[in-house]
Amino acid sequence: MQYVNLGNTGLKVSRLCLGMMTYGSKKWREWVLDENEAKPFVKRALDAGINFFDTADVYSLGESERITGSLLKGIKRESVVVATKVFNPMSDEVNDRGLSRKHILDSIDNSLKRLQMDHVDLYQIHRWDYNTPIEETMETLNDVVRAGKARYIGASSMFAWQFMKALHTSEVNGWAKFVSMQNHYNLVYREEEREMIPLCRDQGIGLIPWSPMARGFFAGNRKRGGGGETIRAQSDPFANDMYFHEQDFTVADRAAEVAKGHQATASQIALAWVLSKPYIAAPIIGSSKIGHLDQAIAALDIKLSDNEVRRLEELYQPHPTLGHS
Repeated sequence: MQYVNLGNTGLKVSRLCLGMMTYGSKKWREWVLDENEAKPFVKRALDAGINFFDTADVYSLGESERITGSLLKGIKRESVVVATKVFNPMSDEVNDRGLSRKHILDSIDNSLKRLQMDHVDLYQIHRWDYNTPIEETMETLNDVVRAGKARYIGASSMFAWQFMKALHTSEVNGWAKFVSMQNHYNLVYREEEREMIPLCRDQGIGLIPWSPMARGFFAGNRKRGGGGETIRAQSDPFANDMYFHEQDFTVADRAAEVAKGHQATASQIALAWVLSKPYIAAPIIGSSKIGHLDQAIAALDIKLSDNEVRRLEELYQPHPTLGHS
């Protein structure tokens, strides 16, 4: 396994992060795996040297965090980097959502209880809260860090101006600053190259993109017009809204062509492309099949030539902003 610093911090993370959204309760999503089903995935990840695990309170409404904590309980705490998130509604209660001081402080304690840990390594805001002043959010996150409940803080998909406003707010007040950005970035969605990625490179922010293989889009089992052969393909409207444009299938076909030269899959090529970018720290991969996890790990050894990168990128067409809500 390869390891890199997360942005300008001294924290070392594996070049792949195992996303834990896939593990939780089928009551939340039909394709989700329960704890017994998840156990071999976490073991395989640990055996491969993956030390970075990302979850969120909203995944299976807390069950993903509980499973993450349960499956990592026997592992030396210093050996793993655990990340979770806050923002999304956790119930029908009016204050059980967003990035208010009340919700953040309630949420970090609830997350730690489910994880059975006294701290998380990375505490992230899942989205931008238009209803809470950023000063309130950043001061509260600073308090979470100073209380020892989180080692670092990070953010996820938003506009670059919003992220810069948050960074500036922390800097002028001497508060803990975001060290990472978990943004939406893959071969069929590259809009982040316009503003967010240049900003993060300038500010020394670690990039840990979600959906680097476009939620299974490159697997070759998705159909034009939406849906596909797998349970997730048939029950994932979020993916249908983002990746089923004709130009996306054209890019996926090109990835399949490049894959033949590496005796690899198109999904591996899509992941290798993300990994080839020097500004990417650790893509967050999800897996519901051990074979797919093994393929993702093997993609670390795929080296794309400059010509292959050009061929993969040349067919891209601009997209509307996707993944900020």
